[in-house]
Amino acid sequence: MTAKSYSEVIDRLRQAGLRPTRQRIGLGKLLFAGEHRHVTADQLHIEAERSGLSVSLATVYNTLHQFRNAGLLREVVAEPGRSYFDTNTEAHHHFFNVSEGALIDIPAADVDLPSLPVPPDGMGVDRVDIVIRVRNLT
Repeated sequence: MTAKSYSEVIDRLRQAGLRPTRQRIGLGKLLFAGEHRHVTADQLHIEAERSGLSVSLATVYNTLHQFRNAGLLREVVAEPGRSYFDTNTEAHHHFFNVSEGALIDIPAADVDLPSLPVPPDGMGVDRVDIVIRVRNLT
């Protein structure tokens, strides 16, 4: 990551109201460099170790949840006990390949929902997340 992208991570953290700690910067560099991606906490922890960032798995989990709460990531629960963190926070949906344990983006415009149920009194729809489970046929 270049010095410019390093400063971009710091700026992104500050704009989200997060203090740019060493761990947040290091994990942010891994998450936000390059294309949008989906990662589990375990995957990010392994990636952090390989890059020389000394951080515990608990810190990875905490940081991912802090990033999610700050709006930097979306959490996608693919199945009970299996969450992925998505760097693409724009409106979209997912295929979940149960054979490979991978998420694939579906543009929001590709899903046609003719109507939604009326939310309970005093509530409004925040967003709709659709996860379509698929499996390899071979």
